[in-house]
Amino acid sequence: MLKTPIVSGGLFDMPSAFPSVVKLCATARAMPLPITVEEVGRYFVVRDDELVGGTKVRAFLPLLESSSARSFAYASPAYGYAQIALAQAAELSGKVAHIFVAKRKVLHQRTQKAVDLGATLHQVPHGYLSVVQSRVREYCREYPCVPIPFGGHFPGAVELIALAARRIKFVPKEVWCVAASGTLSAGLQMAWPNAQHCVVKVGAERNIKGAAKKIILEFRAPERFEQDAEFPPPQFPSCSNYDAKVWRFFKEHASPGALYWNVGA
Repeated sequence: MLKTPIVSGGLFDMPSAFPSVVKLCATARAMPLPITVEEVGRYFVVRDDELVGGTKVRAFLPLLESSSARSFAYASPAYGYAQIALAQAAELSGKVAHIFVAKRKVLHQRTQKAVDLGATLHQVPHGYLSVVQSRVREYCREYPCVPIPFGGHFPGAVELIALAARRIKFVPKEVWCVAASGTLSAGLQMAWPNAQHCVVKVGAERNIKGAAKKIILEFRAPERFEQDAEFPPPQFPSCSNYDAKVWRFFKEHASPGALYWNVGA
């Protein structure tokens, strides 16, 4: 039976349940996922919308492949994209993904996608996210299942994002991305510490300062987390309530040659 998880800072703190960073990165290097960068006008765009599960599968797949655990659980908002990433990683690795969401009469399309990919769904009545997270903790106390922190912010996730980013053929001078848990921005800062990093925050306010040496420009999306972006990118598909919210700020403030990291669609 796995060690009982505890809560720290709103995230599940269970480092002993996760493989070492060295093992995670070795697994990722042995099975690199493709990464596509396209020129869109004067800018460059990382097209992780072409991956089922998007950018987060770059962290979840090495985790599941290198872990001795067979089951993993995640508390997701109904509209969250990480539930797709975990389900896809579980399908590819032959593991089991347990997705916990608030109960709805009709499943959100992203939850349905996770189910279609083979995830086991747990619907929580009257499920505020804190309640859904509590159900995950209870489940992982009873069964040998590893709880994944919100946003996929487990030990080693930042290094896995950085490893993927460094596979891009050039070093960008300016990098734009969305920030919820802050995992993606932390990884991109680790990969390119000398770049100008610009983030658009969605959801809860978090400190996203990482390894970047230059001042980070921070913007706040005016839409609520669950709302779709009012001005999504017109040239490529983007996750409507998440990284699509970067575009309104990017088109106004980005410098020529800036890199836009598109997480998913």
